[in-house]
Amino acid sequence: MSPDRRPLRVLVAKPGLDGHDKGAKVIAAILRDAGCEVIYTGLHQTPADVARAAVQEDVDVLGLSFLSGVHLALTAATIELLRAAGCRAVVVVGGNIPTRDIPALEELGVAAVFPGGTSYTEIVTWFDAHSHVIAG
Repeated sequence: MSPDRRPLRVLVAKPGLDGHDKGAKVIAAILRDAGCEVIYTGLHQTPADVARAAVQEDVDVLGLSFLSGVHLALTAATIELLRAAGCRAVVVVGGNIPTRDIPALEELGVAAVFPGGTSYTEIVTWFDAHSHVIAG
């Protein structure tokens, strides 16, 4: 991230019952290494848990990680709760996301989707390219 801007505050969350979080932990580490302040919620979070954490931590970006196939419903619920709480965090989604679901996620207001196989460089580049808009 650019040294002339404050670090982005990023919440990485694993909503739902999926018990696999290696990818979320790796993403948290690469974003931390890239200069972001990263908070990781841990496994088995509800959309309400995630939205509450995003508000409490005053994050710039909320990254939702999915492997279980419930990304559409849980993303929609989380975004609804965020907006109801007045939180304007940018939402990004990653993990096992079928290409056919990307337009629906974008319609919900997701700013970027990083399907499995997206390079770490591509993710960090996206954050760096958008940090001036996100952080203001």
